[in-house]
Amino acid sequence: MPNLSDALQHHMERHGDTDHHLERVFAAQRLSINKSTIRMWRTGAKCPSDALSFRVLKQLEDRYRLADGYFRKKVPNSGRANGNLRLAGISSAERRRLAWHLPEDFDRLPRTRREEILDWVRTVIISGSTEYRRYQAAAMRHRYAIKFDLSKPKKPDLGGVGAVAIADEDGCDDEVVNRVTEAPAQLNREIAELVEFKTATLTRLGMQRSGVWGSETVQQKIEHLGLMMGGLVASPRSAVAGLGVEREKLTMALLALPSVWDWYLRWREAKRGFYTLWEIDMLMLAGALTRRETGWLRQSPHLASRLRPIDGLVSHEDIEVAREDWDAACDRAQTHALRRSKEIERVARVHRDPFEPVLAVLESDSPLGTYRQIADEILARQPDERRYPVPAAESCRAFLMLRFGMHLGLRQKNLRQLLLCPRGQAASSERKLELLRRGEIRWSERDGGWEVLVPAVAFKNADSSYFGKQPYRLILPDIGELYKQIDAYTANHRRKLLGDVLDPGTFFVKTTKRSSREAEYDQNTFYEAWRLAIQRYGIFNPYTGRGAIKGLLPHGPHNVRDVLATHILKKTGSYEQASYAIQDTPETVAKHYGRFLPQDKAALAARVLNQVWSG
Repeated sequence: MPNLSDALQHHMERHGDTDHHLERVFAAQRLSINKSTIRMWRTGAKCPSDALSFRVLKQLEDRYRLADGYFRKKVPNSGRANGNLRLAGISSAERRRLAWHLPEDFDRLPRTRREEILDWVRTVIISGSTEYRRYQAAAMRHRYAIKFDLSKPKKPDLGGVGAVAIADEDGCDDEVVNRVTEAPAQLNREIAELVEFKTATLTRLGMQRSGVWGSETVQQKIEHLGLMMGGLVASPRSAVAGLGVEREKLTMALLALPSVWDWYLRWREAKRGFYTLWEIDMLMLAGALTRRETGWLRQSPHLASRLRPIDGLVSHEDIEVAREDWDAACDRAQTHALRRSKEIERVARVHRDPFEPVLAVLESDSPLGTYRQIADEILARQPDERRYPVPAAESCRAFLMLRFGMHLGLRQKNLRQLLLCPRGQAASSERKLELLRRGEIRWSERDGGWEVLVPAVAFKNADSSYFGKQPYRLILPDIGELYKQIDAYTANHRRKLLGDVLDPGTFFVKTTKRSSREAEYDQNTFYEAWRLAIQRYGIFNPYTGRGAIKGLLPHGPHNVRDVLATHILKKTGSYEQASYAIQDTPETVAKHYGRFLPQDKAALAARVLNQVWSG
């Protein structure tokens, strides 16, 4: 089959057309196309890539009486969205998000049809169309979080947190908000002291603690505290309906006052409409901070001097009582937090159904086989590396993200922090990986394959019986072009994504630009990268014909663990075997991951019983 340049050259010669003549023909049809552009198409120097170009190709097909799509089908995939689409009244940022999912003839469609398509893309692909996603989108429009700056002690993933949270990989009910108000200096210092207390190798002389926080826990706790403090500061007249407290009155000592917690709990309920595990987690934090002997707040009585009266919340009497006997105040706060957590636990609801975005996959007979179609779709639409090097690299990265998720079943943190040891280089020792608390992918000469080794201490559930204090080790299978894509990524694509930015050493790296010089993914950017791959390749779009799975919704890397667990449950009925796929216990699978319904169990039993009649 001839390529586009050869086919165009042939039909132009056959009909006696020249570049200049076609330019005039199209000008008469009000299609502004330059003769040099036609010449570059004809010689193969460039390819059509936007809506105008595709309209020109359609006119050429009609002019030469060729089958519909004759030229269009010969245009290599660019890995980019259609340009030059007319989207009046839509911001440039939203236009970029929408363009990828619109048909090439969008501009020529009737207005009602265009509105229908835009509504579908916004609802299904961009927002996700679930009730929780709609709540989340509304929350993002109303900024109120306090932002803390913890960049002074340079530690990974701790700088400038306190304002952005993404749905947790294990299904916790997190809220997304935008970075806004800077924390006052006093509160910022208090938060820094708390983080130092919970992360330092050795506590300060005279201080005691129970357990330490890793970087992920620090980020989560500080984000949640930022939301709480932001709610106190937000104006009562705003959509957030906060309390309107002056920023200078914010102090961590407020967490030792039951009246503050009761206001916060009622505000959260009014905001969401019901209680969730979020409020219970916050109350557990309050209990830990005020615990006898090991609570940071209890061991910081000097904070009581920073309390100031707040109308309707903190009285002069409350402050005097707390200052006179800080231990007693912490006792009251801890008792109150534990009592309230039990009351809320009784009525708490799950706001986000973790299975909802992938129900179309989980309800199929072969969940993993269905989910695999997304990776196949990426391969089928992979751009030409020579013509489109960066889109080709991004496509390869998306393919490997999904395939690694399907083969390894790792949590998001372990997957994005996976280090790369290129072929021919000495692999990191297990001891080094334990110190880094990260895994590594390296070439195994003994096994003749790519090996993934992750020390047990790197896992969230390091103490699980699954590990027995031994590392996780798996040789990736050489199937479905996996090794071909790994080799292409490590040899060329990864370097193209990095550009001239310092290599962070991780297998997965971001596309670096002038505006983005940090190559390593964090929790939020990795989630968005996965979600973007699902939006572009996973969700079937009836208006473009692209996308692998009908009924799929946008989701993050945590859902691949649901797919793996449910697939094994449907095939074997064994929670134990399902737990092996996601490095966890059967109890955890039954509680959080596997969607194993009565009809699935009945079908599995029927297959065994029906064998009596088959033989």
